[in-house]
Amino acid sequence: MANVYDRHDADAANAIETLTGFINTSTLLDLAHRFSATYSDLARTSTEHFLVTPVTALPTGKEKGKFLSIDVGGTNLRVGFIELAGELEGPASSDHERSSTVGENVFAQIKRSHDRNWPIEDHLKMDQAEDLFSWIGDCIAEVVRDALEEETATEHVVSPLGEEILLGITFSFPMAQTRLSEATLLPMGKGFAITSDLNLGKMLLAGYARHCEVPRANGHSTSDPTDKKNTLALPKIRVAAITNDTVATFASLAYAVKAAPNSRVAMGLIVGTGTNATIPMKVNKLHPAKRRGLPNPDATETVVINTEWTIRGTDKPLIDLNIKTPWDLTLDANSDAPGFQPFEYMTSGRYLGEIVRLVLVDTLSRDPEAVIPPSLQSKNAIPTRFLSEVVARKGGRVVQAELEKTYPTTDSSDSFWTVDRVELIRDIAEAVQQRSSALIAAACVGLLDCVGDVEIEDPSKSRSTSNGTRTSGKRDIEELVIAYAGGTISQYPKWLQTCQKWIDVLVDEGSAANASTRVTLKEALEGGLVGAGVLAGMTDDMA
Repeated sequence: MANVYDRHDADAANAIETLTGFINTSTLLDLAHRFSATYSDLARTSTEHFLVTPVTALPTGKEKGKFLSIDVGGTNLRVGFIELAGELEGPASSDHERSSTVGENVFAQIKRSHDRNWPIEDHLKMDQAEDLFSWIGDCIAEVVRDALEEETATEHVVSPLGEEILLGITFSFPMAQTRLSEATLLPMGKGFAITSDLNLGKMLLAGYARHCEVPRANGHSTSDPTDKKNTLALPKIRVAAITNDTVATFASLAYAVKAAPNSRVAMGLIVGTGTNATIPMKVNKLHPAKRRGLPNPDATETVVINTEWTIRGTDKPLIDLNIKTPWDLTLDANSDAPGFQPFEYMTSGRYLGEIVRLVLVDTLSRDPEAVIPPSLQSKNAIPTRFLSEVVARKGGRVVQAELEKTYPTTDSSDSFWTVDRVELIRDIAEAVQQRSSALIAAACVGLLDCVGDVEIEDPSKSRSTSNGTRTSGKRDIEELVIAYAGGTISQYPKWLQTCQKWIDVLVDEGSAANASTRVTLKEALEGGLVGAGVLAGMTDDMA
């Protein structure tokens, strides 16, 4: 990080040190070990964390078929077809590379088609549930109709749609679920007005159902019979799988990476507006009440877990190691739900900009010559996107001009945004990014240790480290892949690289037992759509 404090600006230097002083191998190993212990305890004792999902089997990589997939997020609706080809013919490569550097060949057995994307307008969020799901049904119908028209125009269709289409659904909202094909939608939040419990599958089917009826041509139809979009009854759809975005991300890459030797997907990770993780876990490590929610608990050994790793209680290691700062406490106290998601408030995209603002204003307020612009004084005045797209990417003069335009001073004399202050906000933004990346890295390694995929020895005891060395021979190395998605991890400059670096260090130095293991972050491209299709293809493997 550039050092601009040659004029002994102790307040600014102390602010950066307060944010990043814990980022070193020793402290992060201690943090990862404490995260592991906390996660193990919450899995056994809490009913709010480490929740079971209906996913009790993992993709084999052999699943085949063509499935309709939809991904309903907080701002966008995506619809498309996912075709799974199963295991490809031919011998697997014996020379294993790190999967983050492998090309798109691991996705070769997944074909996407007719993808469409619609913004979910504010009026739809505020309408009655029937109106929202009717609109979703119309969007689904557009995609199905396009696929049918292509099928009609093609002589030899490899995968015809048939009379019934299997549907996979990814839903980025809370839902209660005991079966893979069924879910009860809970209050949605994120600007949606829907508050009552709803059967998600039934609502979607109802919204689409009218498109399955042949339009009447007796003069009483409200549709124009000359419009080819209204002259064909569409196939029925059947809900095969419903899941959340983290599980879908995990499932999408778990299917694809079957093509890469010596690799397996060990967990799913979302770092976007919020953060969450999913991981397979032995049922005997869970609270008894969670096991009772499984369709066949006595016959289930492993289940995919929705960790909810940001909810209160998950921040105990951060408190114990005094990593939280006064700015974190201020942000938490002024949040919509104080104390509810303390780990998320320190790491995810919805809050990084506000942390930067709090640190910046606090630091500048100690300068008697600074007249802070009023526009910087209001909550959430600095969006995280502004940091990632402008402050962290543009040259100094461009950033200065953008700051002057966005946060103008009321003083008509010299500009508030001097070179030193521009560099200050850039350094604070980089420190907040580094902290977010390092915290998520420690949490990932702690979660992998919790389930026994890696080992982090107790820092309070003597440790035999690997010192970064690994067993010779590429074929002896098992790669554990973390499937990731989310705007923060994929779009914030240096976030991914910093997180991967610390994961590498913690696995290497955590224990000599990790010498033949490495952990790799790999993006699950359109994981919501692909994962829903993969789970739809696994219907026969789960109750």
